[in-house]
Amino acid sequence: MFHHVTVLKEEAVDGLSIKPDGIYVDCTLGGAGHSSLIASKLSDKGLLICLDQDDVALDNARKVLSSQMHHVRLVKSNFRYLQQVLASLPEVPQKDGIPQVDGVLFDLGVSSPQLDEADRGFSYNHDAELDMRMDRDELLTAKEIVNEWDEQEITRILFEYGEEKFARKIARTFVEARKAAPIETTGQLVELIKQAIPAAARRTGPHPAKRTFQALRIAVNDELGACEEALEQAVRCLKPGGRAAVITFHSLEDRLCKQAFAKFIERCTCPPDFPMCVCSKASQLKLVNRKPVEPGEAELERNPRARSAKLRVAEKLSV
Repeated sequence: MFHHVTVLKEEAVDGLSIKPDGIYVDCTLGGAGHSSLIASKLSDKGLLICLDQDDVALDNARKVLSSQMHHVRLVKSNFRYLQQVLASLPEVPQKDGIPQVDGVLFDLGVSSPQLDEADRGFSYNHDAELDMRMDRDELLTAKEIVNEWDEQEITRILFEYGEEKFARKIARTFVEARKAAPIETTGQLVELIKQAIPAAARRTGPHPAKRTFQALRIAVNDELGACEEALEQAVRCLKPGGRAAVITFHSLEDRLCKQAFAKFIERCTCPPDFPMCVCSKASQLKLVNRKPVEPGEAELERNPRARSAKLRVAEKLSV
């Protein structure tokens, strides 16, 4: 069973302002928590399209959403192909060749089952083969990165994707260790990370392997690249009045989301003493909340993993 505690479920779905007859996309199906709530608000004329690249999540959703499958479409795909997926579905209308939907939801990052299933290799708390692929049909694994990539490139991803200040030392430790034998498991990787990080730094803050595991996972799945592409496509495919809701779990994702929305929020550049706007810069989006929505204390008690979650919602304007 794909057990996943959905973060900011009501807040994210409320942010979409569901129309019963509308067309909505859950780009990160996961445990189907958000999808179940969205589907429950749709009439028989409404449609929910669910994307995930994890076969386990899709199989679970067929059970969870079994009573609602008459207006649900499950698609195995990375959300970076969002527009392509929507264009392939005859139920989705198009305008000027671009699919049109009423809302798009993203719940970014790794799901609880992926963390908790030891054989996926996502967790530093379970000893398993180094993998970290969300889609097991893909070729690149964490094992390949730590055993075959050069020291400079490993340093770069640890610093950029994990914000790890000991990135250079950790990368050098990997390169030295693999000369003797390949690094095969998450357990081996954790021990090498501990060797590379000074004892004083290991005694404070989160688990010493947290940032490295995050960086490797992001690199294996090209999460930030996929997210940037998908957010731009989501805005393009929204109908006027449609909304995009995005839940992020670390600063890199949140910054990317803010920047993606900002591209579509134009500000008048005319001098302040002009009697009327002549620059013709029209925004395509407006923010629904100026500040991100965060989990309340009750949710944090139920699910400590929600602590870093932030929800941002934007609405498509008529242009």
